[in-house]
Amino acid sequence: MSQPLIGISTYQEEARWGVWTLPAALVPAGYPKLVQRSGGLPALLPPGDPDSAAATVARLDGLVIAGGADVQPSRYGAEPHPKTGPPALDRDAWELALIEAALAGGVPLLGICRGLQLLNVVLGGTLIQHLDGHAGPPGVFGRHDIKPVPGTLLGRTLPEPVSVPTYHHQAVDRLGRGLLASAYAEDGTIEALELPEAYGFTLAVQWHPEAGDDTRVMDALVAAARRSAHIIEA
Repeated sequence: MSQPLIGISTYQEEARWGVWTLPAALVPAGYPKLVQRSGGLPALLPPGDPDSAAATVARLDGLVIAGGADVQPSRYGAEPHPKTGPPALDRDAWELALIEAALAGGVPLLGICRGLQLLNVVLGGTLIQHLDGHAGPPGVFGRHDIKPVPGTLLGRTLPEPVSVPTYHHQAVDRLGRGLLASAYAEDGTIEALELPEAYGFTLAVQWHPEAGDDTRVMDALVAAARRSAHIIEA
């Protein structure tokens, strides 16, 4: 059976292995493993020239925008909050261009954590720059329950409330154009966004499915990518 090609955005960091300390394109291994568990073929996308994003996305059957650093506040017309992290300017530019290309080309898109926030910003939304209660200690995922909205894409994918791995201190404030909130935490924080089906598969979640055992969100992306690429299951 052919596997749909799923691109996963990465970030550049200095990394150390063996005798080497060099800049590296990184993403936690949970992301490609989750794509593989869901039947997709992962392809890691290092930050590049935003002008090449459309050509990159055109080669993919689906796209995942991974979690990571805070989005630069000037992208949504805000001044930095004291607890907002340092900007990742190249990554912001690259991933915003990837999202725009996926939306323009109808390529199935899944945003995870930062990916949800970027999708909201691309469509003119804003972010809450700091909130408490959605992460564990530094470097440790917390957990909390989320409640999907019935009748939405997410509600069909996850029809019941679920406990999810979470690690974020920023969240959606004003919704971007056309976006629907399709899950909430108990404190009212928006935990999922999507676009109407007329735009194809566009879904983003604030939690980290790659850090858990529930594959259903990625299963849905891979199934949409398979349909989009006209790949027939054996």
